[in-house]
Amino acid sequence: MKIAVVYWSGTGNTEAMANAVLEGVTDAGAEAALLTAAEFTADQMAEYDAIAFGCPSMGVESLEEGEFEPMFRACEPSLAGKRLALFGSYGWGDGEWMRSWEDECRADGAILVCDSVICNDAPDDDALAACKALGEALAK
Repeated sequence: MKIAVVYWSGTGNTEAMANAVLEGVTDAGAEAALLTAAEFTADQMAEYDAIAFGCPSMGVESLEEGEFEPMFRACEPSLAGKRLALFGSYGWGDGEWMRSWEDECRADGAILVCDSVICNDAPDDDALAACKALGEALAK
């Protein structure tokens, strides 16, 4: 199984989460690629059996608008039937951006394989363990 871990990180929090997801994927025996939003395009969707997308909450509970959201919007037509998992950090609020993002993915026909992982600011040990479990779930 080949899995992409695609993320955007401004402060390093979501990057730390992405590395834990990657660790979970590889520990479960799957092949994995760690890619920033700038390195991933919609054309690559078909190359992967599953994808973990990671993006922090920005502004008014939204995805990062410069790199991540345009890349994700381009990928949306290819989400139907695709196994996904979502993760990201936030600085305030209650995770509304993640619930909205999950709803969008479901509406696009994506298969969310596990609960999304969110954490406030820097991921603690529990959040990193949850990210690793997310990667393992994606690799099954």
